[in-house]
Amino acid sequence: MAKRVGIDKWMFFTTLLLVVVGLAMVFSASAVVAQERFHSEFADVGRQAGWALGGVMAMLALMNVDYSVYKSPRFIYTALCVTTLLLVLVFFIPGSHNVHRWVRFGSHFTFQPSELAKPVLVLFLAWFLHTRLDDMADWKHTLVPAAIIPVAFVLLIAKQPDLGTALVLLGVTAMMLVLAGMEWKYLFAGVCATLPGLAAMLLMVAWRRQRMLVFLNPEADPQGAGFHINQSLIAVGTGGLTGVGYMEGIQKLFFLPEASTDFIFANIAEELGFIGAISIVLLFVMLAVRGFRTAFHSKDPFARLAAFGITVSILLQAFFNISVVLSLVPTKGIPLPLISSGGTSLFFTLASIGILLNISKKAD
Repeated sequence: MAKRVGIDKWMFFTTLLLVVVGLAMVFSASAVVAQERFHSEFADVGRQAGWALGGVMAMLALMNVDYSVYKSPRFIYTALCVTTLLLVLVFFIPGSHNVHRWVRFGSHFTFQPSELAKPVLVLFLAWFLHTRLDDMADWKHTLVPAAIIPVAFVLLIAKQPDLGTALVLLGVTAMMLVLAGMEWKYLFAGVCATLPGLAAMLLMVAWRRQRMLVFLNPEADPQGAGFHINQSLIAVGTGGLTGVGYMEGIQKLFFLPEASTDFIFANIAEELGFIGAISIVLLFVMLAVRGFRTAFHSKDPFARLAAFGITVSILLQAFFNISVVLSLVPTKGIPLPLISSGGTSLFFTLASIGILLNISKKAD
């Protein structure tokens, strides 16, 4: 019998702390630019605070909803249909710079369906695989059907284009399949099948190829294609051990692109220094430890897979975001979960953690 009767308080308060830090850093990174563009220094952080409030409310609600409701085929098929419809709908809505990632409601509210796809994919795989753990060697009746939805989501999201999120979904899918018992030879075969298409998207699309070349040699075009990563590294290097001080960063003042979204970790490193940056990393480590503890202490296979998938999804995004800022991987448009400005990402990350917290109630 499960021994835990309450939620994982370490996970709960770590999540809230990350949200609070995120709001503080979004304000720091966006205040000057928001004043210039919208005549209010609180424009960006105000929207983010609204999404944070909604996300926390969703987390509080979902951590009290028994996770078994997600095992229902009716729930799973409904979630899949809605998500797929939204992922297709974005292509019928005028985009910006040939990018179709958002569904717009009026001039102020936007919704990014790819963020919904992350928890829906995790719940689908947990539901589909939890009764097939003894059949993971059957590629025809288990692995291929399990891969259909992830491949469909990945192709639609890559078409937007949003290759970073597509790679996160691929990573989550692969790791959940391995946890469920898939043999490594099938993982190797899947990687080999994916590589040609990935190479084509990276090398045959001019702007992606340029990003790859810049990643290999950022100094080759410091004022052009290498501008983003060079400004990021300048911000990180300027911070030193203790940083230049909260709100005192220079790079965010029209030098560092996307200072409150994709490159917010660079602003953290500049203003709060190595100590502040490593503190953020340690908070994600704490979230990982508690998430994986919940997963591996769950007796229910569905709960174990769902908790593992939610945790991995958050960690992969954090890993890619921080790695981009430090020039460890090529530039990708992936937010830093719970911290970067971006309402849909914040809302669904908090909602997912709500599900994770509910699972933690029944973990031994």
